[in-house]
Amino acid sequence: MRTTVTLDDDVAALIESERARTGESFRTAINRLLRRSTRQASPVGSAPLPVLPGRPLLDVSDVSALLATLDDERRAQRDLT
Repeated sequence: MRTTVTLDDDVAALIESERARTGESFRTAINRLLRRSTRQASPVGSAPLPVLPGRPLLDVSDVSALLATLDDERRAQRDLT
């Protein structure tokens, strides 16, 4: 597929530096960089959430019950102080 895209100056400079480093054509560099950027499952620096054994303590799908539980906990904390 052919298309016309206007690149920002900083993006064009990144592509040119990548082309100089690899010796690839513009087309090949763009396709490789786009494929690589769309394969990243999670942002850099973020780790997957741990899977913990056992049942969840709260059902977050029931928002009203969750809010009621949080309100009860706040009332209990206020009564203790």
